[in-house]
Amino acid sequence: MTGGRATPVYASKVPDHRGLTMTGGIELRVRKETVEISRKGTGGLSVKITAKDCAQGGIFQMEPERGDGARTRIVHTLADNTFYYDNPAFRAQLGKFLGSQCTDVATGPPDQFCVQVAPRVNIADDGAPKLVLRDSAQVATRIRQASCGPDFTNALGLSETRDHCGGVSVWDVASGGRMGMVTGEDATEVANPPTACTTDCQAENGVNGELAVLGFPSPAPAASRLTPRSSTDGLDSPITAP
Repeated sequence: MTGGRATPVYASKVPDHRGLTMTGGIELRVRKETVEISRKGTGGLSVKITAKDCAQGGIFQMEPERGDGARTRIVHTLADNTFYYDNPAFRAQLGKFLGSQCTDVATGPPDQFCVQVAPRVNIADDGAPKLVLRDSAQVATRIRQASCGPDFTNALGLSETRDHCGGVSVWDVASGGRMGMVTGEDATEVANPPTACTTDCQAENGVNGELAVLGFPSPAPAASRLTPRSSTDGLDSPITAP
């Protein structure tokens, strides 16, 4: 995907524990192709970071837990050369039902392997034209940043690319939820959202090639790139409810 060139994607992924502190020792587990790093702290706080092979996604997957059950705000900041954009390959097919179990693009019917196309935010790097990624959230809510956009619209009632900056995304993650990233076909697959799981979750919903993959343009068109790169909007907004 990067032509053998080291390509930073994120500059940082920072959780705000809001008064709780990591105090325990660091635990490291290596199991086949998976590395897990975990640490505990005050107030029932714990964080686990999982690393896997790039092709499997989950390269840096963060799973926070709190004793009070509240959410954790995590700020993703991209590296200098990477950026978020609204994928025009998805926008061109908004509202259609695609997948191996679909019988009609207009009506579906909706199923595990028949999914309606919704807007998709991907990550790209002009210096790595084959690279495509996206933030992968489970039981998490993106916090809108009003000064960022542009705000695309549709008449289908689908979730939108609203108030999303070009180099930063802000998320409130449930206790036991997670934030990670996926690459390649997983990043451009028309899939249902992950299940709302916070205990003993699988890395992803297995689909075995049954879903449509829409791909991505390279380079990403200027009109699809989200701007500005960052904003302070939303950073101090109240934490969303569990």
